[in-house]
Amino acid sequence: MKKYSIGLFVLFLGCVALIGAAYQFSFQYSKRQAEEEARLKQEIMKSVKEEEEDAVTAEGDVSKGEVFYLMDLNGFVAVYRSDKETIYEYTNIVVEDLPEDIRQEIQEGKEIRTVEKLYGFLENYSS
Repeated sequence: MKKYSIGLFVLFLGCVALIGAAYQFSFQYSKRQAEEEARLKQEIMKSVKEEEEDAVTAEGDVSKGEVFYLMDLNGFVAVYRSDKETIYEYTNIVVEDLPEDIRQEIQEGKEIRTVEKLYGFLENYSS
């Protein structure tokens, strides 16, 4: 009887060791997976942020602090860069179709300070 109880005790210890090893293995595997997922998420966020920054600078090669001027060009609104000589974008917005106060500002050179405001204006008055 004593032989069997020692054998069962050794078997029990072996099972406990096997379960402990399996638990450690699965824990380490899950930990590596989570670290890899976090690293990939960081890389994706970094690349998205870089793409957003590139998108702002790629659109007409605009720097963040650049000022734009809306001016009349042959009866249409044209967007000029801050030097008021380089055309940034042509539009199909007819100056005569604009409200009087906006038309007057465009005749004088309407200043717009951000790309977002520029495209907001163009979106509002485009047909």
